[in-house]
Amino acid sequence: MGLEIKQSLKLSQQLVMTPQLQQAIKLLQLSRLELVETINQEMLENPLLEEADEISNEAELAAVTGEPNEPPPEMEALTGPSESTDYATGEVPEAGDMVADLEEVQVAEHVKEDFDWENYLGEYSSAPASSEGGMAEDREAPSFDSVLTRSPSLRDHLLWQLRMSPLSEAQMEIGAAIINNLNEDGYLQSSLEDLAQGRGATVAQVEKVLKIIQQFDPLGVGARDLKECLLIQATELYPGHDLVFDILENHLPDLEKRNYQVIAKRLSVSLDEVAEALDVIRRLDPKPGRTVSEDEPQYITPDIYVYKVDGEFVIVLNEDGLPKLRVNSFYKDALGSGGSAEAKEYVQSKLRSAVWLIRSIHQRQRTIYKVTESIVKFQRDFFDKGIAHLKPLVLRDVAEDVGMHESTISRVTTNKYMHTPQGVFELKFFFNSGINRVQGGAVASEAVKDRIRHIVAAEDPAHPLSDQTIGEMLQRENIDIARRTVAKYREMLGILPSSRRRQILRPRGKPA
Repeated sequence: MGLEIKQSLKLSQQLVMTPQLQQAIKLLQLSRLELVETINQEMLENPLLEEADEISNEAELAAVTGEPNEPPPEMEALTGPSESTDYATGEVPEAGDMVADLEEVQVAEHVKEDFDWENYLGEYSSAPASSEGGMAEDREAPSFDSVLTRSPSLRDHLLWQLRMSPLSEAQMEIGAAIINNLNEDGYLQSSLEDLAQGRGATVAQVEKVLKIIQQFDPLGVGARDLKECLLIQATELYPGHDLVFDILENHLPDLEKRNYQVIAKRLSVSLDEVAEALDVIRRLDPKPGRTVSEDEPQYITPDIYVYKVDGEFVIVLNEDGLPKLRVNSFYKDALGSGGSAEAKEYVQSKLRSAVWLIRSIHQRQRTIYKVTESIVKFQRDFFDKGIAHLKPLVLRDVAEDVGMHESTISRVTTNKYMHTPQGVFELKFFFNSGINRVQGGAVASEAVKDRIRHIVAAEDPAHPLSDQTIGEMLQRENIDIARRTVAKYREMLGILPSSRRRQILRPRGKPA
């Protein structure tokens, strides 16, 4: 077989994943808070980026680049064609061509002269009000609680009570070891033998300190299992309910399974007495440690707002707190005469990076708007009437509507939230599979879940509905669903099986 070297021409088309394009893809899937953090980081690393004050980024970007603010060809391959077709190239003009355009951007180089330094120094002076020449304003200081950096944890709360207890130094060390081995629910994770061995104490000494900690607030911390936790609380809070102690001590598995008839028969009591004991048990906390938690609530800031105005839905992007970027004109001198070649190359590289970042952010906002507009069009009945009217929708439907790829729609809808007349929802919420109707058509799975939730909420607590019964009810409502699908949706909603939802209804007028 002969070997030879030859040249040939081959025509092919491919999408090259340049670092700039990878950055644009990354920006699409960032949440709003992550985007702000990324922009702030870029502003620290790129001296040509600065935050604009009441300046149109669209106009300024066109002034800096000398061309319309449209996505380059590789960006169009990612997000679909833009409205304008005048865009020819994504390259940034050479440095020499940009000096004239940069003249339009003004940078404030002087500190404001109207700042009242005398008032500032007098306000925050450390001199007391009674000192000579001092006229400090008599102003109420904020409370100590208002300036705490974080809320106390369960460990801090218990250690504070331990230090206030009349214990010896050795008992203090044992108590600290016990508290350090509690989980977030307040349960002891280590055995008494391990704690005793680690402290050079006996099991009896450790157990004595444990009994003291179990009386701390919140009541029941330091328990080794659920039974001990509930018994500690019942002993202190309801000392006269012998039936409560008997149920917790000997019939906790039957109580978990709602076998109330079995409990009444074994204890030779009536169902009403069992129901009275259950009312007491429901007041106990199975996870006392959760009442003292340092976890702060996580608030959701919507990325998009959808309002209904005169019968039409208006989409508004939330840009509050999002830095408005522009190119710093101070560095234009480095591109002119007098600068070294290395300085010009550095500034030009940073300039390309800055312009691309601004373009990518603008394209991200436009893409989010287009996707939201398509979602509103497909799910208009939901925005008007609620979850029960949610329609089946997949990524392909929106991708074909806006002319983009499914992967782009997936990135855009990740970690993005929309404020609607029906509440705040993640964009992924509007994409769900469909359940066929008996007489044709389909209904969204989220709408079926919502219907199951309402059916369970309206059931008789003494006779809860089984999954089969719920499925038959949905069949009569023109929803073709199997029992196993009902069970799956019920578990996703966090609803217990019918055997564990059963309750004892006490006669009206009988005191608890």
